[in-house]
Amino acid sequence: MAANKAAKPIGLALLICAHIAVCCLSLIQVAEKIQGGMFSATFHVFFDPARLYVAVSAVTAFALVSSIFIFARFTFGYLIGFYLYTIIAGYLWLSSFTDLHYDHWFAGLSATASAIAFLLPALFISAPVRQIPTMTPRAFDRLLTCILVLGAATIAVGANRNFRFVSLVDMYEYRAKLETPTIENYLIAIVSSALLPFAFAGFVAVKAYWRAAAVLILLSLFYPITLTKITLFAPLWLLFILVLSRLFEVRIAVVLSLLMPVLFGLASILLFKDSAITYFSLVNFRMIAVPSIAIDVYNDFFSKHDITHFCQIWFLKPLLRCSYQDPLSIVMANAYKLGNFNASLFATEGIASVGLLLAPIATLVCGLVIALGNRLSAGLPAEFVLTSGTILSLVLLNVPLSTALLTHGAGILFLLWCVTPRSLFDKPAVVGELLPTSFAAATAV
Repeated sequence: MAANKAAKPIGLALLICAHIAVCCLSLIQVAEKIQGGMFSATFHVFFDPARLYVAVSAVTAFALVSSIFIFARFTFGYLIGFYLYTIIAGYLWLSSFTDLHYDHWFAGLSATASAIAFLLPALFISAPVRQIPTMTPRAFDRLLTCILVLGAATIAVGANRNFRFVSLVDMYEYRAKLETPTIENYLIAIVSSALLPFAFAGFVAVKAYWRAAAVLILLSLFYPITLTKITLFAPLWLLFILVLSRLFEVRIAVVLSLLMPVLFGLASILLFKDSAITYFSLVNFRMIAVPSIAIDVYNDFFSKHDITHFCQIWFLKPLLRCSYQDPLSIVMANAYKLGNFNASLFATEGIASVGLLLAPIATLVCGLVIALGNRLSAGLPAEFVLTSGTILSLVLLNVPLSTALLTHGAGILFLLWCVTPRSLFDKPAVVGELLPTSFAAATAV
């Protein structure tokens, strides 16, 4: 089976280099489309051929860091690390052309150091924790069914308050009108980001394909009650990742999961011009460019304003003296008129919370948290971890780690990995009405 073949280092290295090059070319097109009026704001994204050598030099130097992806084994941290590496590379490119005024040289060094500090523990700490008692296969099957029922109940509660099919063009207008209780928001985020993807991976593992299909149907029903892009595309993304994990070694699948959508968007905009603008805007701009732009914006803002000292975390806010009463996304929206601007851990736990000098220390701690996920998932098949964690990898492009842990259920997913029975994947066992084999066999082509 193709997924069991080890990736050759030279092939993986070339693929990563191709990914970096495609992302940079995509950012050139993003700049051209923005300056051509794709949006009402410039997002401070520009491209100047006269400064091309600066951008190429910065990204080429940072590309040396990518060598650790060639030698590291796959873990949850590998998945998260590669996605976050991509947005730092994008930031280094965009900051070479930005019109925002702050110390770009120091910010670039801080971003590079922060990326390295995060990646080292996230990629290389994976020793299993002392195994706590895990579920029996039958109990695991019941857990997956309970998640399915919880997903359906969550949708029913949400649909009672908000349920509207709208186009992507109208999505932002109607989403601003949604009124959802805080507890319901937490439940929706946890179920859609962590629990249902975990259930999907579990059902595929035991070849319960009808129930896996039911998960995808439930995920698709979260869009009318949330009107977010991630819920709209979550079912397609899970299938995309599953197919990649069948066809390729898992580390190659991780690289291709970003390279292929960005390359398709770049090729489409070059060949079909404005007729491909919707896809290009969703993937190349919103998914890839915006997380990098956020780092640029946060650098500018916090070079002129007080840092937060982590007071943006809701349970710490009452305990700390905080200069900001609104969430940071609202603060950025008011300051830059670019809409609500959430950002990754590099911008939030790093730049906003402790400043450029101490940002690498903060991201090191974040890397250690992700490493805990590695340790709790040790012994599970790589394909299972990749599939169950893939929606969270998209979430972490745009939200802080603290938000992912508390609001989107990353902490719960870590615990689910810990109690998942390893015996499920190495020998036949009765799970409900089915006899599962290994996860690899369950997803074999």
